Amino acid sequence: MSAITVIVLAAGGGTRMKSKTMKVLHRVGGRSMVGHVLAAAQSVSPDRVVTVVGHQREQVGAHVLELAPGSVLAVQESQEGTGHAVRVAVEALGGQVDGTVVVLTADTPLLRGDSLAAFLADHEAAERAVSILSGEVADPFGYGRIVRDEDGDVLAIVEQKDADADQREIREINSGILAFDGAFLTEALTRIGNDNAKGEYYLTDAVGLAREAGLTVGAYCLEDVRQTEGANDRSQLARLGKEMNRRILEHWMTEVGVTIMDPDTTWIEDDVVLARDVTILPGTQLLGATVVAEDAVIGPDTTLEDCEVGAGARVVRTHGQLAVIGDGAQVGPYAYLRPGTRTGTGSKVGTFVETKNAVLADGAKVPHLSYVGDAEVGEGSNVGAGTIFANYDGVAKHRTTIGRHARTGSNNTFVAPVTVGDGAGTGAGTVVREDVPPGALAVSAGPQRNLEGWAARRRPGTAQARAAEEAGAGDRSHP
Repeated sequence: MSAITVIVLAAGGGTRMKSKTMKVLHRVGGRSMVGHVLAAAQSVSPDRVVTVVGHQREQVGAHVLELAPGSVLAVQESQEGTGHAVRVAVEALGGQVDGTVVVLTADTPLLRGDSLAAFLADHEAAERAVSILSGEVADPFGYGRIVRDEDGDVLAIVEQKDADADQREIREINSGILAFDGAFLTEALTRIGNDNAKGEYYLTDAVGLAREAGLTVGAYCLEDVRQTEGANDRSQLARLGKEMNRRILEHWMTEVGVTIMDPDTTWIEDDVVLARDVTILPGTQLLGATVVAEDAVIGPDTTLEDCEVGAGARVVRTHGQLAVIGDGAQVGPYAYLRPGTRTGTGSKVGTFVETKNAVLADGAKVPHLSYVGDAEVGEGSNVGAGTIFANYDGVAKHRTTIGRHARTGSNNTFVAPVTVGDGAGTGAGTVVREDVPPGALAVSAGPQRNLEGWAARRRPGTAQARAAEEAGAGDRSHP
């Protein structure tokens, strides 16, 4: 295979998005649209990638270089059509390209790398000057039409505004993705004019130039034409997002063996990795670089972003971000795992528990109504209900360490920095301000006092006072 140059067209303004964010930076399936296109481009192992930027070039260019550091950025100062954009790209490469050149549009996030590879293989095998990635659609309005002769050879691509009545009936359309012989493209760009309804330089005019020179022009009709569909507004973006999600779910169900109970309410982004026999329950979103191991059950009503979930774990009605959940761990319902949370094998983060920068060792449990921030909870330890790890002193954060097999009472407050030793315990309602030695019991509350007759004295005439009187309470003070 000859050298491959990929040119990505990302200079358009995308005004119909009505957004301060450049169109190609809008996200679909967890990546920007241009990010998906660059990923597809990498699948053909290009020798060079050139991205043409224009509107909001600083924003778009920085994003492209983050995703593909070796890319060349070419600036199109004024948007004068696709032919002009490609000329700018070739000039950025020194004015000459050899081998195969493929031109991609940056707003086609469904494009797959294997489809692009098949297109280029067909182009090179046929030794064409120009190849067009085409497809048949039910409603071709707005697309350039593929015009063929009686033998089926491609004569031209005619844009919607320049098409006559018969040409507008053609259902085979130009996707905007084209492949060229580099030497031909370099020469053809100097001869493409702008004598058309829009006064723009159409890259598709290269088809006519190739035909005039007696060179081969062909079209590779992609059966899955939705891969070439673009998005110009938020409504189209949403439709692309839904279709991408459908394809992602279909992959995990059919190719891997993941159970997805309700695909209509499940969203999984492109970089998520799932193992066989994972079960996803309704209302679940798996985002970013989330990884879920075998036999884990996620959901219902759960969102995990950039999380790792161990084998056999169970995560119910939970929101997690940058957290690691150990094998066989139980999380939720209504848990909030914030960044830096790590739970060990068989551990538990229970109902209405929030964790942040916290490590729970194997078998450690925080079952109910607690905040665990900047803490370590040792192997087999149990944290009582309603516990607060007070990690902030108004200036800095501090850590709390709970040792192995400790038992802390309900309604505790650990005022960091503090350490509770292995096998130690704390009484209910204790405020722990000093370290607790291993095996010791820490209590901070004084003895209980009962002020008898208080309701009658302090709440006379109330339902409380009447109930107390009916129960035989006297008006006696505690001695």
